[in-house]
Amino acid sequence: MTMRMMERAKEAARGLCRTIVFPEGDEPRTVQAAAILRREGLARPVLLGASEKIRETAAQTGADLTGVETADPETDGRAAGYAETLYQLRKHRGLTPEEAAAQVREPMVFGMLMVKAGGADGLVSGAVHTTGQMLRPALQIIRTKPGTDIVSSAFLIECPDKSLGQDGLLLYADCVVVPDPTARELAQIAVTTAETARTLCSVEEPRVAMLSFSTKGSAEHALVAKVREATALAHELAPDLLLDGELQFDAALVPEVGASKAPGSPVAGRANVLIFPDLQAGNIGYKITQRIGKAQAFAVLQGLAKPCNDLSRGCSVEDIVNTAVLTALQA
Repeated sequence: MTMRMMERAKEAARGLCRTIVFPEGDEPRTVQAAAILRREGLARPVLLGASEKIRETAAQTGADLTGVETADPETDGRAAGYAETLYQLRKHRGLTPEEAAAQVREPMVFGMLMVKAGGADGLVSGAVHTTGQMLRPALQIIRTKPGTDIVSSAFLIECPDKSLGQDGLLLYADCVVVPDPTARELAQIAVTTAETARTLCSVEEPRVAMLSFSTKGSAEHALVAKVREATALAHELAPDLLLDGELQFDAALVPEVGASKAPGSPVAGRANVLIFPDLQAGNIGYKITQRIGKAQAFAVLQGLAKPCNDLSRGCSVEDIVNTAVLTALQA
């Protein structure tokens, strides 16, 4: 997102005043981001961890945590109730009450249960933890939205060329989570990303392109067949959604190419949501757009029943603030 768009997102977040929990509560960048979120009224941050360690980090970084809530999973009074919730969720997997009580002392698990119980509206982590370390408890505790059984990512791509997408805004998926989606998973990713476009980006009319190295039968291959099958399944899942495939990248985005390669398509040449056939293509595609196309790129996870978002371990304080703002909007 450009600063112009992120400022709009921040204004919306101020009006919502959502509570966002940070399991990495004593991590320096996270502490600084929490101070900014509180000071600017963007969210109510909750830092998880030992209060003494959090205060030490704040002193070292110069962060003013006035008004920022902290909670220590080791001593918090909610832990017993959260442990019972976790036990009920996981006992069918053999989890014992004693194991649940021990796991709740982990900030990541405590934070997920806090979101599950409504004590927070969303969660942000990843400055220290990997995506997998966050996603596993998210899937176990938060679980997926009704109607979907897959969590994926969407990249909000803000391009300097405002003729692309919606005034330069494109959504790419999936670029982070699912390495080799099946046709059904690809269809769910498409429908979910269109919903992200509507709810998070105020895109009134998502136009979804199912990308391939073929456009409308220009090539025959098992990889192309999967995209065609996914397109048909997506139409079944969301009959009213403007969605078409299979389309090459240029046919999806460039009006002249779309008109030539896919005449009559409701999407070709004017897509604003681009669904990549697998993670290799999506990850490479967004990085090319970001580095060569000079685009801004922000990622969110989608498909969970409540928003939990992942950071890069190389993230900046600004990245954490922006991700928290988007998490607040998702909530």
